[in-house]
Amino acid sequence: MTESRASGELSLSVSELTAYVKRLIDRDEVLNQVSVRGEISNFTAHRSGHLYFSLKDEGSQLSCVCFRGDACRLGFEPEHGQRVIAHGNVTVYEARGQYQLIVRAMRPDGAGELAAAIAKLRAKLEAEGLFEPSRKRPLPRFPRRIALVTSPTGAAVRDLISVISRRFPPAHVIVVPTVVQGEAAPDAVVRSIGLATSACRADLVIVARGGGSLEDLWAFYDERVVRAVFACPVPVISAVGHETDVSLCDEVADLRAPTPSAAGELAVPDVHDLAATLDRLGGRALSALERVLTIGGSRLGAICTRPMIERPLSVVEPRWQRLDEAAVRVVRALGVATERLHERLARTDLTLRARDARLRRRLLGLEERRFVVAEAGRRSQTALERAVERREARVAAAGGKLTPRVTGMDTLSLGIDRLDQRGRTAVARGAERLGARMHAAQASLRALDPTKVLERGYALVWRQSDQRLVRSVEQVQPDEGIHVSVADGRIDAQVTGTVTESADDV
Repeated sequence: MTESRASGELSLSVSELTAYVKRLIDRDEVLNQVSVRGEISNFTAHRSGHLYFSLKDEGSQLSCVCFRGDACRLGFEPEHGQRVIAHGNVTVYEARGQYQLIVRAMRPDGAGELAAAIAKLRAKLEAEGLFEPSRKRPLPRFPRRIALVTSPTGAAVRDLISVISRRFPPAHVIVVPTVVQGEAAPDAVVRSIGLATSACRADLVIVARGGGSLEDLWAFYDERVVRAVFACPVPVISAVGHETDVSLCDEVADLRAPTPSAAGELAVPDVHDLAATLDRLGGRALSALERVLTIGGSRLGAICTRPMIERPLSVVEPRWQRLDEAAVRVVRALGVATERLHERLARTDLTLRARDARLRRRLLGLEERRFVVAEAGRRSQTALERAVERREARVAAAGGKLTPRVTGMDTLSLGIDRLDQRGRTAVARGAERLGARMHAAQASLRALDPTKVLERGYALVWRQSDQRLVRSVEQVQPDEGIHVSVADGRIDAQVTGTVTESADDV
């Protein structure tokens, strides 16, 4: 800021003047909270999210800017040529030295503009499926906590509390106060719906407002409110306006009530109707129980007169008798089978002992014959060797005299060699046949060996006095010595007592 020498007046730079004007405008109370009506022109939606446009009427125009944080909360999509009411504050943009309106909130102006914006938003939300009937949830039959999202001073809240308290006193009604009209209403309704489900833990939410013009009800056409109702985790009843008013909030809610009073009637049942229904059901249940008891008593009396019930053991007694008879037969059959088995074992033992003796004798005979054959073979071999030696000696002694007959002697020597070879072969074959017969006899003896039977768990009992096989307990007396033959040896024992098994013992 400088002072002129000629006139003595102050001179301001452009920036200083612009800053001074900006301070004056910013301090003005009217310009800090002002609503302006006009038509949108030169509309530009910047990729940053900010909106730049002008508001004009027949006489002038006003530059406007709506920053991204406020633009996303408008509740509709502004467009060129649309008439709106913009709310915000007037300031100066110092870089250009022009004043402009910073738009904080905005809504369409006039019934036609409002209807067009609503139709456009309805089509968008319907395409996303927010109004689909299949997603609407049933209301709880007996709600415990009901949250009323409405104005705390309006007639709607009084009507709701009166109807709910009269119809269903057990329900706990919680009023979540909110602003239902004006520029701040959409954000306030959204916050109240969130509080109703989080802090209040309500199982039913009622969004209510009394009647009014379309401008008065504009908050319930806002996209933010509609999406908050759609995202609410519990069922929502919408009761906005009069019966003829149908807002977007009504369409997205799980149930629409024509009035707040009707919302209260739809939310809870009537205790008087419930009492009458309970009385009626109780009478029907009592009658049904009496019929069941009567029929059951008759059937029980008929059952008690049956012989099987009066004498229940009559069914079991014949079976006991048959069981005893069967047990006696089983014991007898078991005794006979055991006796036969002992007899067979004794016969088998005698047979095996006889065969064992015969086999032993045969083995001794075979060994003797084998020895005789071997001895005969040795003698034959010795005799042949001696005969050959004698002949060779005789041939050598007569060698000089029998020179002309040398050829004949060679032939005789060959014949002797063949006879020697044949004798050796005959002796070897005889020895092989005797060995094979001996091995076969040993295999038969092993197959008939009684120890194989004993290895399966059987045992043979002999009396020490006369070496007789014991087949019955009657053959032994107490303190008498016995031998028990098992697979790997013999057990010497003494009888301490005997027990005779009978059918009664079994």
